[in-house]
Amino acid sequence: MRALISVSDKRGIVAFAQGLVDLGYDIISTGGTLSLLQKNNVPVTPVDAVTGFPEMLDGRVKTLHPKIHGGLLALRNNPEHVATCKAHDITFIDLVVVNLYPFEKTISNPNVHLEDAIENIDIGGPSMLRSGAKNYQSVGIIVDPDQYEALLAEMKQNAGTLSLKTKEKLAAKVFAHTSHYDGMIAQFLAKQFEESEATSSFPQTVQPRLTKNAELRYGENPHQKAAFYILEGVNGFGELKQLHGKELSYNNIVDLEAAVLLVKETEKPAAVIIKHTNPCGAAIGDSLLAAYKKAYDADPVSAFGSIIGLNKTVDKATATEIAKTFVEAVIAPGFDADALTLLQEKAAIRLMVLDPFNFVEDRPVFKYVHGGFLLQSPDTVSVQKEQLQTVTKTAPTPKQIEELLFAFSIVKYVKSNAIVVVKDGQVVGVGAGQMSRVEAVEIALKKAGEKAKGAVLASDAFFPFKDSVELAAAAGISAIIQPGGSKRDQESIETSDANGISMVMTGIRHFRH
Repeated sequence: MRALISVSDKRGIVAFAQGLVDLGYDIISTGGTLSLLQKNNVPVTPVDAVTGFPEMLDGRVKTLHPKIHGGLLALRNNPEHVATCKAHDITFIDLVVVNLYPFEKTISNPNVHLEDAIENIDIGGPSMLRSGAKNYQSVGIIVDPDQYEALLAEMKQNAGTLSLKTKEKLAAKVFAHTSHYDGMIAQFLAKQFEESEATSSFPQTVQPRLTKNAELRYGENPHQKAAFYILEGVNGFGELKQLHGKELSYNNIVDLEAAVLLVKETEKPAAVIIKHTNPCGAAIGDSLLAAYKKAYDADPVSAFGSIIGLNKTVDKATATEIAKTFVEAVIAPGFDADALTLLQEKAAIRLMVLDPFNFVEDRPVFKYVHGGFLLQSPDTVSVQKEQLQTVTKTAPTPKQIEELLFAFSIVKYVKSNAIVVVKDGQVVGVGAGQMSRVEAVEIALKKAGEKAKGAVLASDAFFPFKDSVELAAAAGISAIIQPGGSKRDQESIETSDANGISMVMTGIRHFRH
């Protein structure tokens, strides 16, 4: 039996190779792998002794030879193949252990030179993997060092061979591996060459790699199945860790994302309570406990069965308050030991940690529609007070400006049409997902009740009519923030002036669908 070993990732390769020798394998190898095996006294034959040709062109050509690929591709049950190999002194290769040049690691350096990336495009490795995988009935192909131990154990039980079922799985893994590898190269080169031509910021082709992270309890409804996949190379929920509680459902993950996106908008201690991706309560405070209490008090009824997001490490005092209500999950950058112990007394609650919590959204956002994907840049715009345009006779006070900016950061994550009412750092009313903006205003003000007096109001898009401002005035709203841009902006401004309301415009719309 013969094994060909040529690996970039050399974890565990010496022990694995020695295990193969003990099972009766002859090993052939190249380059750095050859040197490592020789240094560790593992019997090994250089590839050039098999091919009769030296490595050439700075190592670009080593294994691209009939004595290698013939040994991989020959069908053992085909008499003509067997006769041809015998005539040309080609020995069958039964096992290929190859992983590829570290192209992904190389291009992860933001300052990488194109020439360095090109030199880390593996040619011989993928060729050997594909040849072996095509002939999987006779050849075992291993690309992952984490598989060595299990595969060696199987071979020890089967006289040095792998079962057909195992070789089938390994072959499928190979083609997934080489597909991803080629996809990375294609995307990198496309970006390099497109940028040099000053073309669109979106590539012509996109090849995302999704790896299954977990099977979920169910989808949006119990009769739907679901799984959670991680998009490789993107910060965010790939780092999500569960410390306690039941398995996650599809809805849990969607709501957890909504919670994180919202509370990471501010450096101040912040809390949000999410129901169906919308905040039913949100607040900032001098402490995490104060922020949570204010968020809960905004809508205690809706807080039942919610998802809680917190932007600071959860302490015992905050955990004690959370434990008083049934909640589905809590997500935060961390939990201190006392908080974790206290919340773990509730068997069902899911305790989730995301680190880094304040991840940067620097990649296009994907949205699936039947038969395709939409891509857009993430909505990372954060409006600053210097950008606000006061359009009314009365300007907002410094405190009102702070409240308006907080309200506008919240409305960004509410389903459109969206209205948010804020008072003293507390969201007291939310109108979400309505077909008309005035209905969203009515719902938000109804939720706010008496708290609307002296509060501020944020709208994710402009007011097409003055009716929304009239409702706000009747409820006692003191200041409004909105993008502006309607042909009838002047009506809203005049109505605000008539009622002593200050209004600022941002020029930024925050639709969320």
